[in-house]
Amino acid sequence: MRLFNILALLPLLTLLTASPLCAQVTFGASGVEGEPFRRQEWRVPSPEAGLAAHALLFRPTGAGPFRLAIIAHASTQNALRRAQMPQPEYRALAAFLVARGFAVLVPERLGHGATGGRYLEDQGGCDEADYARSGRATAEEISLALDYLRKQDFVRKDAAIVIGHSAGGWGALALATADPKAISAIIAFAAGRGGHANGEPNRICAPHALVAAATDFGKAARIPVTWLVAGNDSYFAPAFSSSLAEAFRRAGGKVDFRTLPAAGGEGHGMIETEAGVKAAGAELERALNPSKPMATKKP
Repeated sequence: MRLFNILALLPLLTLLTASPLCAQVTFGASGVEGEPFRRQEWRVPSPEAGLAAHALLFRPTGAGPFRLAIIAHASTQNALRRAQMPQPEYRALAAFLVARGFAVLVPERLGHGATGGRYLEDQGGCDEADYARSGRATAEEISLALDYLRKQDFVRKDAAIVIGHSAGGWGALALATADPKAISAIIAFAAGRGGHANGEPNRICAPHALVAAATDFGKAARIPVTWLVAGNDSYFAPAFSSSLAEAFRRAGGKVDFRTLPAAGGEGHGMIETEAGVKAAGAELERALNPSKPMATKKP
């Protein structure tokens, strides 16, 4: 019966992950502005020719130009869960950023939800996970969305920020090699991949490979990183997150690592909640202000 159920789901997964063959791809706004914060659906480039990534844009009133903030969402290795993911919004975080003058884009990456397409971020099996490759694939998708928005009249060409959550935060770390004039800061919430190995809290697939990839990312990093984790994160606990940040720092990256108070029953998703954004407010303010040099704190 279980095999039958899996086989029955295969046509659905094929439809959800297939790329359109003949559809005309149009980028830009795909809906009217609404509430809150001029919420608007957009389509942005993806690594797959002929497939646009779905995105949400929030922005302040006025014509701009505004600084740009890109929010990179979390992910999962489970194909069915990815296909069923709703469009990520991070509404509380977007509200925080819009209130400080940012235009905020939340792009949905390939292999997720309505965007569909091939999942390019696959890390592979638990024992042989390739975290550096998966992080760079995430970074490429973030970069494509960022570059497209920077061409819009209402967006500044400089001083963008990238905020990543979980796998999105891992991809943001891989993007730390970019031009610091274009991206002024990276904020990584609960950054990592391979957490909850086999569904078990506080177990990580190939943790040594994750540390090695963090070292690799730090070697050519040019953009300062603020690395935040909740005290009760059971995917990437503070002690392990600190070791990742230390590996990134030792390789040459600039990182300010902070442990935030425990949030709810599970801290991994704190940045998706209003209470979590409020708890992280002081650290967010510190990272968003490019006029003050960020302190480099050894984890």
